[in-house]
Amino acid sequence: MTKDLKISDSTVQDPWGDLKRFTRARIALGRVGSSLPTKEILNFGMSHAMARDAVHLALDVDALKVQIESLDCDVIKLHSRAPNRASYLLRPDWGRRLNDESAKLLIDEIKDSVDVSIVIGDGLSSLAVQRHAAPMLQAILHSIPSSWKIGPVVIASQSRVALADEVGSLMKAKMVILLIGERPGLSSPDSLGLYLTYQPKVGCSDADRNCISNVRPEGLSYEAAARKLVWLASESMRLKVSGVALKDESDVHQIVKVEPGLLT
Repeated sequence: MTKDLKISDSTVQDPWGDLKRFTRARIALGRVGSSLPTKEILNFGMSHAMARDAVHLALDVDALKVQIESLDCDVIKLHSRAPNRASYLLRPDWGRRLNDESAKLLIDEIKDSVDVSIVIGDGLSSLAVQRHAAPMLQAILHSIPSSWKIGPVVIASQSRVALADEVGSLMKAKMVILLIGERPGLSSPDSLGLYLTYQPKVGCSDADRNCISNVRPEGLSYEAAARKLVWLASESMRLKVSGVALKDESDVHQIVKVEPGLLT
């Protein structure tokens, strides 16, 4: 005679479990004996695979170009010195400079100086650029001062952050704004980063740039990122600096609208 086996749930819940609804970080995973629950191990494997895919996935440049042109923007497609993704990952320095054909194209095409050059680079997460670059650009264009002269939007393939400095310099821009895919995390494979550099030129360091990170619906919204970016850009134009010399005080200077009689 066989007996029915009763299998009880041996997962020990973490007392911090209620905090999980506030973050996608891997907290309060629980445990089974001295190990993690099977569900959490499988979720980790899936997140790791998504992060790897985000790095290696090729950016659909033509589809992105169509999206940007729908915003009434001219588009120029450029390429770094890294001929493919494998060389891009092995030689970061190649991703920081334009190849000869792209540099010549800008020299031939750009005749007049501009206030702002906007560059979109695939970076380390083309997934982030495919999903968020167009709506982020739209939010920026809606917020940026109408008096500023904006150059054609550049889509740069196999791009590192510093590539935007060379683009901005060749476009004779006072400032360059870069939208680029950030290094994927295990809970954020599609995070977009925004970089701002005043008087861009080859050789600028990270200390010369301002960065706004984790732009995506689950992180910093497009509208909030655009407000921060335009505030920094306006202050950069006024003070003629960027990077460590320019502090983000956008939240301090934000104007709060109060309904009449609310404080009385």
